[in-house]
Amino acid sequence: MKAAIWAEAVKLAGSTVGRVASAAIVIGISVISASMLLAAATTTDPQLLAKLGPVAAGDWRGFLLGAVQITGAGGLGGFAVVLAWMFGREFGDGTIAGLFALPVRRSTIALAKLVVYLVWAVAMSLLLAIVLALVGTLAGLGPIGSGTLEALARQAALGVMSVAITLPVAWAATLARSVLGGVSVAIALVVIAQVSVLAGLGGWMPLAAPALWAISLGITVGPLQLALLIPFAAIFVVLIARSWRRMQLDR
Repeated sequence: MKAAIWAEAVKLAGSTVGRVASAAIVIGISVISASMLLAAATTTDPQLLAKLGPVAAGDWRGFLLGAVQITGAGGLGGFAVVLAWMFGREFGDGTIAGLFALPVRRSTIALAKLVVYLVWAVAMSLLLAIVLALVGTLAGLGPIGSGTLEALARQAALGVMSVAITLPVAWAATLARSVLGGVSVAIALVVIAQVSVLAGLGGWMPLAAPALWAISLGITVGPLQLALLIPFAAIFVVLIARSWRRMQLDR
């Protein structure tokens, strides 16, 4: 297992997809959040201020709420693309045949991919929270109090929980044997999450619960609703491992 994890970590670290996605998640979300904060500070247009939402307040709370909203969609997309690549690239690059010759069970390789993905996603989530703290400090939003630390922790937690809700992407990339299949499902996940909120399911839909929890400051989504992420993730981990264990080269 250790050898498989090391191999997958080296693949991700040396990949263009991994580097670009890491930059897009950390730098991209931070730059967009900073741009919204700058726009709020330099405009008096009521229509623009209304579009900026909570960011228009020009304080830590509004700034981090804006970052959470961006992360809910943009961060999810970035995580999903990396996961789709990790599982789909083996088929696109033709390296899947070589995995059959290794003295390691394919289900173990799949689990190693998930472990590396989890570690990477957690690292990116923590790094993004740190960068956002630096951006807010440089923007003169004031000292970081307990409320701000709680908001930053919520920001990081949103990224970590995104790991669970993107797992269907890995299963789809495996079944479709392509990166595109995984990315297509990632888009579908975002749409399903939005539709479920409009339908009134809210926090009871695991795909939407993390973002709603972060945006509402933990008010509209309770611990039980967030706990649904555990069986949701477990089901797809089992499905992914099972698909890799039963995989055949002629299919």
